[in-house]
Amino acid sequence: MITLNDKTYTCPVDVTLGFIGGKWKLLILAHLHQFGQRSYVQLRENLPGISEKMLSQQLRELEQDFLITKNILSKKPYRVEYALSEDGKSLAPLYEFVSDWGIRYLKKHGIDYIQDQHLYK
Repeated sequence: MITLNDKTYTCPVDVTLGFIGGKWKLLILAHLHQFGQRSYVQLRENLPGISEKMLSQQLRELEQDFLITKNILSKKPYRVEYALSEDGKSLAPLYEFVSDWGIRYLKKHGIDYIQDQHLYK
């Protein structure tokens, strides 16, 4: 067993999934990888189905785990931008693999995302 930050993990895969597991974290990280810095609103618009509460929670956890950074642009109105940290950037091969795999799978099942990506948000 591995103990890290008061949590117990079974193996290195479990550690990694502890940081990026769930539906939203990997999507948030992949969007930041693809688009660079993004505001809260831009992230929310690109993640249909996520609630404001869930997005705020996931961003807070990713920041606490040092996978993203938060840059406060102004206090009034409150505006922030999020970006990948060095640790978040180090996961780039994972984002690219998952994206490439999804594109190949879609194509195999009759959806050419690359050709038709303008149809998708």
